[in-house]
Amino acid sequence: MLEALANAFRVPDLRKKILFTLAIIGLYRLGATVPVPGVSQNMIQALTAATSQQAGLNLLNLFSGGALQQFAIFALGIMPYITASIIMQLLQAVVPKFEAWSKEGETGQRKLTQITRYLTLGLGFVESIGLIATFEGLLKQAGLLGQYGAFDWLTRLLILLSLMAGTAFIMWMGELITQRGIGNGMSLLIFANIVARFPETLISAFNIQDWYWGVLVIVASFAIIVAIVAMERAQRRIPVQYAKRVVGRKVFGGVGTYIPLKMNAANVIPIIFASSVLNFPIVLAGFSNIPWLTTFGNTLAKGPVNWIAQSLLILFFSYFYTALIFNPIDLADNLRKQGGFIPGVRPGKATSTYIEHVLNRITFPGAVFLAVIAIVPTILFQMSGNSMPLLQMFGGTSILIMVGVALETMTQLESQLKMRHYDGFFK
Repeated sequence: MLEALANAFRVPDLRKKILFTLAIIGLYRLGATVPVPGVSQNMIQALTAATSQQAGLNLLNLFSGGALQQFAIFALGIMPYITASIIMQLLQAVVPKFEAWSKEGETGQRKLTQITRYLTLGLGFVESIGLIATFEGLLKQAGLLGQYGAFDWLTRLLILLSLMAGTAFIMWMGELITQRGIGNGMSLLIFANIVARFPETLISAFNIQDWYWGVLVIVASFAIIVAIVAMERAQRRIPVQYAKRVVGRKVFGGVGTYIPLKMNAANVIPIIFASSVLNFPIVLAGFSNIPWLTTFGNTLAKGPVNWIAQSLLILFFSYFYTALIFNPIDLADNLRKQGGFIPGVRPGKATSTYIEHVLNRITFPGAVFLAVIAIVPTILFQMSGNSMPLLQMFGGTSILIMVGVALETMTQLESQLKMRHYDGFFK
């Protein structure tokens, strides 16, 4: 691996891409430490103490790299853009115009990207208002609202504009990395946020009362990494044969290939969806005085109810998102137009039915794997009486994101090195 990294830095354009990516990530981490206008250091300390006790806010704080508890200009992180991208993928399945644009190539993708940007700013506006209200609610809960006083409307407006500007700037930086750097920009920014909190969380792993739990956490994390790598590389290959065509004196086709179907096609999306659905009533209960809602939120926050609900939601969203991004009918139609067929399966409807059947069969073990990855670390950490930062850092969601992004980035570097006749990471 060290030799492959050295080879990457020997290539001038690859070296520029890697250094550019690192510079953007460094700028992003700098913005995660700059607080918004009108917020004092005492307020930030009170917010840090209150955030560490909220499960939903702690997850958002992890994805923002600690910027949420610092109430920084990048407090919203990359989540508004990711949410907007997911919404656009959902709309492409139900809005004919969006579906037509997705098939128009670069022109259509440019239109969809522009709408995604506007939707990101809209979500950033709504989330900024919610974040300001949440911040004031935490100060009120801590009994500090009277001491520091509520924000006036001018301060609220400045904070709102700062958070929206931070969201737009993050979106721009992510697109810059994708276009001029290495890897997917949005994924790398989330990766940087999670890794930024790794040293602090690793130290806290050995500060718990029973030190052997810290060792067990790290050993379990390495086992989870190995399992994730194996599942990310797992594929079901459907063989495809192309008929021969004679054009003049040349013969086209007649070759065999395959359709690679990943065991975990939805990646980490089902876990994020399930966490969002579960965290909503938990966060809502934390800021309300309604007794039944508080009881419901506390029941849903941990224990067997949380494990069962999260598992069922992950199974549902795995099938839902896989069906959304993978259309067997379009695939069968494209195969028929190109003269391809699956041996032993008739072209057309029979082919789409066969692909759908195979996809449903391999999605189930992938969904079960995601549920196990999300639930088992949670059970382990709650048994050890661990703090919430440990649960979020070494939980299956964060590890799955880190490993997935690292594999994706290494694969891109691998292809770039192979093009220049250098040995890559995977030998």
